[in-house]
Amino acid sequence: MVLFLSIIIFLLIIIVYYQYREKKARNATLHYAYRKLQAIIAEHTGEKVLAVTTNQELQLLLNAINGLLDHNQKIIATHRKMENSTKMMLANISHDIKTPLTVVLGYIEMLQLDTAISEEERQQLLLGVHSKTLEVLQLIHQFFDLAKIEAGDTDYPITKINVNEICRKNILSFYNIVTSKGIDIDIDIPETAVFALGNEEALDRIMNNLLSNAVAYGAEGNVIGLAVRHDDVNIYVDVWDRGKGIDEYHINRVFERMYTLEDSRNKSFQGSGLGLTITKRLVEILGGSIHLSSAPYEKTIFTVSLKRLTY
Repeated sequence: MVLFLSIIIFLLIIIVYYQYREKKARNATLHYAYRKLQAIIAEHTGEKVLAVTTNQELQLLLNAINGLLDHNQKIIATHRKMENSTKMMLANISHDIKTPLTVVLGYIEMLQLDTAISEEERQQLLLGVHSKTLEVLQLIHQFFDLAKIEAGDTDYPITKINVNEICRKNILSFYNIVTSKGIDIDIDIPETAVFALGNEEALDRIMNNLLSNAVAYGAEGNVIGLAVRHDDVNIYVDVWDRGKGIDEYHINRVFERMYTLEDSRNKSFQGSGLGLTITKRLVEILGGSIHLSSAPYEKTIFTVSLKRLTY
């Protein structure tokens, strides 16, 4: 009987010992995880909490913590990118507003100080003031339009739209401008109507921005094109030109806020850098996507994809 009790006591001691060791190891792991998290938070590092443990609950907890750290790093990276984008946007806005306003002030000073100016010269200066003022207003309108879109403060009800008709209407509105520049137009729009899930006002603005972009940057290719095609699921609208194109480095950035190519700082390529950003946001509101591919002096294509409706 004594032997039996002794064996039981011995087994209980072993169990208590192993439970003690397991608790001590678990506490050590939890203490390490706590200290590591404190260090990661304090130093803003991208490290993970790595610990060796056989405790399944602790493994699940550590996996969850590391998943949260990954998510936090992505949020921080996105925030930093937005900060840099905002800084660039403010710098470019300052540049784009300052330039025409400086010209306006120069014109006004000439009108005020030059008493011998002729009526014809006065009218020319006033036209210049009017033109530059419109440039500033257009930039301000684009900036606030983008702010409203990104804040979700816009109303673009999604309905059934005739993509063919909207594309025809927009390319025709550019016909006189394009032909006056000696640029050919290549139109490939099927006669049979194709319908998409979208908004006519939003698609009008998308097409206007893309066609304006093609005329501004692709004119030296002497041709711009518009094509509508589809498969069973989507409708694709291609706006293309054979101009100087866009380098691969810029392709991934042209849709960023206020990002402009260096050429756009020249007078012949003046742009605010907001048009393509607004275009992308509008396409996303319509539940579509936009893609850019470019081979310099061969073909630069912006492709808008929208969900097709077959009923």
